Amino acid sequence: MSDFKYHVDEDGVAILTWDVPGKSMNVMTREAFAEVSEMIDRALADDKVKGIIVTSGKDSFAGGMDLNVLARIREEAGDNPAQALFDFTMSGHHILRKLERAGMDPKTLKGAKPVACAIPGTCAGIGTEIALACHRRFMADRPKAKIGLPEILVGLFPGGGGTTRYSRMVGAMAAAPVLLEGKMLEPAKAKSAGLIDEVVSPDELMARAKEWVLSAKDDDCVKPWDKKGWKMPGGAPYHPAGFMTFVGANAMVHAKTQGVYPAAKALLSAVYEGALVPFDVALRIEARWFTKVLMDPSSSAMIRSLFLNKEKLEKGANRPEAPDQRVRKLGVLGAGMMGAGIAHVSALAGIDVVLIDASQEAADRGKAHSEALLDKGMKRGKVTAEKKAEVLSRITATTDYGALEGCDLVIEAVFEDPAVKVEVTKKAEAVIPQDAIFATNTSTLPISDLAKASARPDQFIGIHFFSPVDKMMLVEIIKGRQTGDRAVAKALDYVRQIRKTPIVVNDARFFYANRCIIPYINEGIRMVKEGVKPALVENAARLLGFPVGPLQLVDETSIDLGVKIAKATRAAMGDAYPDDAVDEVLFAMAERGRLGRKAKAGFYAYDEKGTRLGLWEGLGELWPVAANQPDLKEVQNRLMMAQVLEAVRAFEEGVLMDIREGDVAAILGWGFAPWSGGPFSWLDIIGARRAVEICEDLKSRHGPRFEAPALLRDIATKGDSFYGRYGSGEAAA
Repeated sequence: MSDFKYHVDEDGVAILTWDVPGKSMNVMTREAFAEVSEMIDRALADDKVKGIIVTSGKDSFAGGMDLNVLARIREEAGDNPAQALFDFTMSGHHILRKLERAGMDPKTLKGAKPVACAIPGTCAGIGTEIALACHRRFMADRPKAKIGLPEILVGLFPGGGGTTRYSRMVGAMAAAPVLLEGKMLEPAKAKSAGLIDEVVSPDELMARAKEWVLSAKDDDCVKPWDKKGWKMPGGAPYHPAGFMTFVGANAMVHAKTQGVYPAAKALLSAVYEGALVPFDVALRIEARWFTKVLMDPSSSAMIRSLFLNKEKLEKGANRPEAPDQRVRKLGVLGAGMMGAGIAHVSALAGIDVVLIDASQEAADRGKAHSEALLDKGMKRGKVTAEKKAEVLSRITATTDYGALEGCDLVIEAVFEDPAVKVEVTKKAEAVIPQDAIFATNTSTLPISDLAKASARPDQFIGIHFFSPVDKMMLVEIIKGRQTGDRAVAKALDYVRQIRKTPIVVNDARFFYANRCIIPYINEGIRMVKEGVKPALVENAARLLGFPVGPLQLVDETSIDLGVKIAKATRAAMGDAYPDDAVDEVLFAMAERGRLGRKAKAGFYAYDEKGTRLGLWEGLGELWPVAANQPDLKEVQNRLMMAQVLEAVRAFEEGVLMDIREGDVAAILGWGFAPWSGGPFSWLDIIGARRAVEICEDLKSRHGPRFEAPALLRDIATKGDSFYGRYGSGEAAA
């Protein structure tokens, strides 16, 4: 079946309707692009056709290019993938250039057939690039509709002409938020930004586009860069104003990316170089930089983790066979920040929620958290009064466990105290249906031990949310020793309902995410005790692309939580406990009341509003800075390997069952250097042999915690890679 339909109406307007069968949103494929090219030729050759409208048969316009296409082109190309990717990119440029020129006389710039784009809803990536090639863009004013070029967020940049066209339309500086930050804009803001020309009601969309097509003049169909004397808005690079623009843009890119994201640098290069040459040459420059990015292992890893693998997990890649398990009624036990957050995202997804706490005041406070978030949304124009009322009506705040009757899923989110969890588990199971699934939201306590309180351990599972729930996209699902497949399917279906990304792991201390996060924090703290400059520790992490350094991260999560985890871990491990040096620092900070951001005092100093002012000067008095400082690379290797080796051990031990989940979870859960694609992708980028060499060096300097796991050594010895061996989702042997 065709992805595009071609129809000429009674007024001689050719309508190209994008409507991919079986998909909720249009995505572009090679075959579909070829269809578009043929339809453009057909419309331009037909004397009866007066103009063209490109539109969609769905409520949205497009979600972008199917990135699997790029992977297939690379695979099919054999020894010369760069040439194949460049040729594919240029073929797209030729098609959109043909649409843009629309049959005009190249000398007189007359005779083009007007081309309008009628955008019924959300439009991204190649969809926006097609729209930019049209002569006029009309967008329906729908509540959730947005348009933009978000490719930078998955390690690419707009390579279908979007970079060159949009920067030439509005200038490099004005284009920066859309191109370099990947911002998606609602219709009114998109019009102000020059992405579209008119905002109309959905009912008037096609009529207004057609009216323009039938009344357009020759000059309406000529893009500014095709006219004689065109100049770059804001100034070309050699113009004084333009020079300052590009200097500022370069500084902004480096500040945001720390130089580790190749796509951002390539985008800026394409804009800069393209501004110095004619338009068609600029498109060729854009294609070359786009190909360079596609061939960069960092971009390939980002695309694989942040788009391909993330999408597979969200579609249930590792879901066990079971009937549809979508949640109809949810019970949440505990109305603190975590429970309140779970209730909010669930009600927002259309699920009826019973929110229970020990007192009515506490339960009401939990519901008020949702009201506060909705009020923020209203102030930003993202939530209507009707939507707020609808969401709040779905949350029943109560102390009565009897209200749980009819719940098919219950999530316990009470204190990290086994005795309290046992009590609420028994009280809930006395009320809920026999086939209901019971989940515990815990970050540290073993699921299998907690399941002993349940009369139905096969229906008991862990669902670990990250804070704040409304913002964090990852949810970790933990299987206890007796957890059954239906419970796993229920948890996965629920997480998909609330539009988050799930991973499934087996039960073990700290599961997967915290197992990797804690060593990262601990390594940073350990270095402070050794006398490494705290600023060196923090900046080393940021230069690796981490959103926050380990000291800032422990401030955000709270130092007293770190103390609590340390005490529990020490009690469980006894003499094998490895972090005495870390505890010395944590406990000393806690004794001084420096509990992190919530106390406005931690490794950082804060003002009265809780704004970070800088690293606390008292650190140097408690742990004096050493005269000899390690070099940056050693600090970075320690921070990276502390996490990466734990990820490998988790996979080796069968806690993590799929390296794809390990990579996606690392980026979404704690911001692991997104440019790398995740810990397993990073190991593949540097190579297992090099990784073992780094481990040997760190082990000799800092001890056995940097011992290379047997699996990493085996991959290094055999010249394999993690994705070469396990990339299809199979577990470690």
